[in-house]
Amino acid sequence: MLVKKMSANSWMISIGLGAITLANIATPQARAEQPIVDNLVQQAASKDQATSQLAIAKLREFKNAGVDAFWATYQKDLPNNSQLRATLDAICQQKDCDASRLYWYKDLEAAKTASKETGKPILSLRLLGNLADELSCANSRFFRTALYPNAEVSQLLRDRFILHWQSERPVPKVTIDFGDGRKLEQTITGNSIHYILDSEGRPIDAIPGLYSPQAFIENLKDAEGVARSLQSNNSDAHRREVLVNYHRDRYAKLEKKWRADLTRLRLPLQPLLPLAVTDPKASAAIASRLTVSKMMVELPTLSRTVGEPLTELNPSSPFDKLSDANWARLASLYQNRVYLDQGSLKLMERKISPTASMRTVVNSFEKAIAQDTVRNEYVFHAQIHNWFAKGDFVNSDSASLSALNRRVYDQLFLTPASDPWLGLVNENIYTGISSKSE
Repeated sequence: MLVKKMSANSWMISIGLGAITLANIATPQARAEQPIVDNLVQQAASKDQATSQLAIAKLREFKNAGVDAFWATYQKDLPNNSQLRATLDAICQQKDCDASRLYWYKDLEAAKTASKETGKPILSLRLLGNLADELSCANSRFFRTALYPNAEVSQLLRDRFILHWQSERPVPKVTIDFGDGRKLEQTITGNSIHYILDSEGRPIDAIPGLYSPQAFIENLKDAEGVARSLQSNNSDAHRREVLVNYHRDRYAKLEKKWRADLTRLRLPLQPLLPLAVTDPKASAAIASRLTVSKMMVELPTLSRTVGEPLTELNPSSPFDKLSDANWARLASLYQNRVYLDQGSLKLMERKISPTASMRTVVNSFEKAIAQDTVRNEYVFHAQIHNWFAKGDFVNSDSASLSALNRRVYDQLFLTPASDPWLGLVNENIYTGISSKSE
């Protein structure tokens, strides 16, 4: 273990591959709290559920320090002890937290308070299901694999953002019973998005769906810069001007890059927008094809459950500007910028079948991430930039986040709140099963 003084009141403790920053550890308050935290860590690991649950709730009050204390105590045991991992997940409120060590707020008001106290912007995740559950929506599971365990992403999130997540709605699940005691359970649809918010909970930008760690970091840093520029002058007029100009500039750069990529691939030039939505109540089959990584997981099951052909979307569709083959070609231009670090690889190795080829699984996942990154930038993020550039969602009204989120899920993700079945039910196809409660 290496201990190094960083400043007058801060120390860095390096243990194994990780590092724990304990601010103000030399203060009387920190010295007084340390025995309390140590005792709570021991209680949280208790096999008595009532004792453990109470200690977990109290450790959460210490936020990152509580996460760090538990991880430091049990880091050697965590990889092979599912009970300890579940305990840490409960402290973090994130599944697989031993790989990321990130503390998440579930109450936006508490996150806003922390943002005001620290001066850090909020990174607010919306997902289907719960981030602390194994079977949250596919996108959020991929975030927990490709993004949060990444050393650079994790450090950036811990140091410069307040983290918050909120469930958009429960995630649909499908269980296949093989009749011999074996059951296969998986999620079936849903998409996730990260919002960058100021300390009042107002949106600055949004990162839709799965990105490569490298592209995710770039987007985070750009939005963080805008958030910090607004801290000195957050008047309504100034905020509107800054956000409109920022998104107008980002959209212009994205459009220029889009045209350059099409030229490199010798494809006909076409506008980046408009993104016209003719039927926001799209089928789950259509929605599932919007992201490659999710499609690989969900489409085989959807093809057997939704009762409709799953042919490739028409290339003229605003949601599929290119054919799948040409999206893959475009993604290959950036494939060398998509790579998973050791934190992600270790987590993947723990989850895949022992008979699977790790190299094959990783290569396939990295290719899917590359395609999702370019699709999300050129389809979803372009539209979000355009909305902001036109002056949408830049008002001081705290309801702007809800309005933006509603439009994202209605028009981009094609899973509107008005459809309780998320496109999984086609009322015009006979199934032989009663649709009414008996």
